[in-house]
Amino acid sequence: MDLVLVAGKATDSVTYGFLPAAARLGLRVTLLTDRPAEHAGRYPDVEVAACDVTDHRAIVDLLAREGVPDAVFSNSDHLQTPTALAAAYFGLPGKDWRATIRAKNKALLRRHLAGIDAVFSTQVTDAGVPDGPYPLVLKPREGVASEDVFLVGDPEELAARYKEIRERRNDPLVAEEYLPGRLHTLETLGDGERLHVLGSYRTTLSPPPHFVEERLDWVPPPPESDQVPAQLAALGVGFGACHTEFVVHEGRARIIEVNYRIIGDHCDFLLAELLGVPLFEQVLRVHLGESVGAPPPPPDVHAAVESVVAERAGTLRSAPGFTEVIDGSVQVIYRPVRQSGDFVALTRTNRDYLGTIQAIGPDAAEVDAAIRRFRAARSWAIA
Repeated sequence: MDLVLVAGKATDSVTYGFLPAAARLGLRVTLLTDRPAEHAGRYPDVEVAACDVTDHRAIVDLLAREGVPDAVFSNSDHLQTPTALAAAYFGLPGKDWRATIRAKNKALLRRHLAGIDAVFSTQVTDAGVPDGPYPLVLKPREGVASEDVFLVGDPEELAARYKEIRERRNDPLVAEEYLPGRLHTLETLGDGERLHVLGSYRTTLSPPPHFVEERLDWVPPPPESDQVPAQLAALGVGFGACHTEFVVHEGRARIIEVNYRIIGDHCDFLLAELLGVPLFEQVLRVHLGESVGAPPPPPDVHAAVESVVAERAGTLRSAPGFTEVIDGSVQVIYRPVRQSGDFVALTRTNRDYLGTIQAIGPDAAEVDAAIRRFRAARSWAIA
């Protein structure tokens, strides 16, 4: 069977997750990308084809000429809609392109959920700052990785942040009501008819005004998470993998954003290991038209992924490579995001990660202690 994988930049999720999974399934893979040199250097045995993957018409045109595959799939936030449109054109299994737009466009998401959970949201323009229930969260309408996301306390601060962001980018910005509460994720996998909850992480953020995800702890889904699938259904989300961020406050689960792909920042690898199932293969099988299997039982362990975040800009002079150690009863895996020699531009976003420390153990205390010991025994030097 033939799989077309649509990709932008090269990611560990594709390199170490989906491509090996496709090989284990015996799939012939063609990778479409607008960065062919970057991908060809990572996996020379995979056919890489240049294509303007941001345009569904280019994908459709190429596939119509080269041959229609059995599945078209992407794990990129930015490419879900063109991939869904291409799959729909050829009658292949895929996500509803309207749902991918709603998930990506934060203004449309709020508008579509207004009947379930009304949240103040407005687009910010040069015409002036909005009145609203401050504090507000100013963010790019279709942004990712907490880039240019700020908590603002009043109109003057919003105007200043708006001007600052406009010096870096010109895409639409929105200001949303700040939703208080404990931040969690809900990881789901569906086949269009059934949606299974795979599990949940509790997220620790950096201090305001930024929203850098510093750590995710594997925890049982809070009771309020039962409210989330209905909100996803209202958005039309229910096919393939989805990573949803929501807060729990006063008995309510309120969606922050919907990332219509598998969770990233190496938490996908932890998720697969904890569940003890071939998760990446299962995601691809759904896109091949197979039904989603029964969800595995939750593991009786504690686990976390803690990010090593750069504290200054400069060149990374020394850092650990991939490392796997056993510390007592805790398994620790370090996966680098940056390599020695890389320049790090401090952004106060998830782009500042130098690497991630994954730990699995019997309880939170042992996991926390093992992560502390791992950090203390190694150095990340930025010059």
